[in-house]
Amino acid sequence: MYLAIDVGGTKTLLAVFNTSGEIVHEHKFPTNHNYQKFLTDLEIASKAELKDYSIAYCCCAMPGKIDRVRGIVLHCGNLKWQNVAVKEDLHRILKVPVLLENDANLAGLHEALLVQKKYSNVLYVTISTGIGDGIIINGKIDPSFADSEPGHIVMKHDGKLQKWEDFASGRALVQRYGKKAKDLNDASAWKQFAKDVAQGLDELIAILQPQIILIGGSLGTYFHKYGDFLVKELEKYQNTMVSIPPIVQAKRPEEAVVYGCYDFIKQHN
Repeated sequence: MYLAIDVGGTKTLLAVFNTSGEIVHEHKFPTNHNYQKFLTDLEIASKAELKDYSIAYCCCAMPGKIDRVRGIVLHCGNLKWQNVAVKEDLHRILKVPVLLENDANLAGLHEALLVQKKYSNVLYVTISTGIGDGIIINGKIDPSFADSEPGHIVMKHDGKLQKWEDFASGRALVQRYGKKAKDLNDASAWKQFAKDVAQGLDELIAILQPQIILIGGSLGTYFHKYGDFLVKELEKYQNTMVSIPPIVQAKRPEEAVVYGCYDFIKQHN
């Protein structure tokens, strides 16, 4: 059995996989923003929820920048954790080998493997509270871009310089319209959202030249509301030097992280 741990800003998900890649058990608990209290909650949950499973390997997905050599999370976005020894701490609690990787990279890995037969250069973009990405080449996380943070690209918007995720993320959508994506049905609002997303995607396309772009995260779930607008907006940027690849919804926009944990374990075990 393999254990996937997806640590988010509000909740942490434990998912137990069998060796065939099927989830056999899941458990969620609130993510305590105090790191030591989080570890205590994790230990309690693992003892209660994993006692019936023989876990051989664990992969933990973290929303932040990672020192992969030392197994340390250097910065952790909304959680404000800094320089925490996640790999060592999880190994102490779980008593199994632990892998550590950025959550967007893992989600991108899983989604890229689902289209690997057709595309070898994949850009996965997750749009949720913020904006992240995974750049997958030949079925592997590209180490050259493993720490990329596209949401922090600064560009001119509404007459001033702003971070991309400050005007094109799920958080920005709620701030602008006062509604969550699931409750927003105004076509003009989604058209503007697509225009804002396209502004950043155009920069990524010009630099990375991906064969396909997969849109995931919580806003990936609602791709049907803005996908056509997004494609039409990006077509305006197309030129002889930069062609626009297919832009499609991720197959598992909100579950790809834990499945990516399983894939990552398989690649490193």
